[in-house]
Amino acid sequence: MHNITLINGDGIGPEISNAVVEIIKSAGVEINWDVQSAGAKVASEEGDPLPKRVIESIKKNKVALKAPVTTPIGKGFRSVNVRLRKELDLYANVRPCKNIKGIKTPFNNVDLVVVRENTEDVYAGVEEKIDDDTMHSIKIITRKASLRIVEYAFNYAKKMGRKTVWAVSKANICKLTDGLFLECAREVAKKYPEIEYKEILVDALCMQLVQNPSKFDVLVMPNLYGDIVSDLTAGLIGGLGVAQGANIGLECAVFEPVHGSAPDIEGKNLANPTALLICAIQMLNHINEKEKAAKIEKALFKTIEEGKVLTQDLGGSATTTEFRDEIIKNL
Repeated sequence: MHNITLINGDGIGPEISNAVVEIIKSAGVEINWDVQSAGAKVASEEGDPLPKRVIESIKKNKVALKAPVTTPIGKGFRSVNVRLRKELDLYANVRPCKNIKGIKTPFNNVDLVVVRENTEDVYAGVEEKIDDDTMHSIKIITRKASLRIVEYAFNYAKKMGRKTVWAVSKANICKLTDGLFLECAREVAKKYPEIEYKEILVDALCMQLVQNPSKFDVLVMPNLYGDIVSDLTAGLIGGLGVAQGANIGLECAVFEPVHGSAPDIEGKNLANPTALLICAIQMLNHINEKEKAAKIEKALFKTIEEGKVLTQDLGGSATTTEFRDEIIKNL
């Protein structure tokens, strides 16, 4: 029996969480879910979108599956995701990106991984108001965090049989901050002679990703670039509705999809649980339930490839529960 924290989120979060929990149960994985709520609704009820009880639950269980939560734009509380990463030191954001048969995309040969530093850069939230017309945001890049994330990327590549690690930066402009990141990347690369090391500027990367994504393998980069590039790569395989993500630290790991809480379809039984389910598969591999993870993945991919029962965003007309039931049938 595994003890795992489940943050069921805002908007469509509870709906897709319920679907994923049922699929995992049907696959025969025994999990004691510690269900925790966080986000906008909790903020109005408890005065904090990320109560201490949520952090304590994850620290206790070491592993969490998290549905999307709402983050206000331009005002309101700080992102729950950012706080989770900071408070639990989930320094590595890992976003595998691979085509799924049955989902039509411009490319059918995408198989790469974005490894994003998760704790600093402008996401540290160090901002100041100079006057009514001038605001400053401080970009923080440290040697410790840069070495750690590049080391993770090379270890990941070695473990997963990947051949190349690309360090992504804008060091031609941000000579001190991104320059330090590149310096650290070059230092770590020397320890892994069996893995090819390459460098690319982030703007050139974005252009080449939409021309020939198959040339890329493992991409490692600072926080802001990672946020943007990982959404771009999600677009290459069908969008955020099928993209997975994991936030990994030394002590804890939080697995979460990268799409939003979609309040416009909340409660309508229309949401696609695929992204959260793929994250759950990633989580099951993390806790060494590899056989059951493979079983669920096979059932999911069969459902999508057959194309008979799909949610609206995948081109079908099925409800969340109908899609869930089809996956369970294919188990």
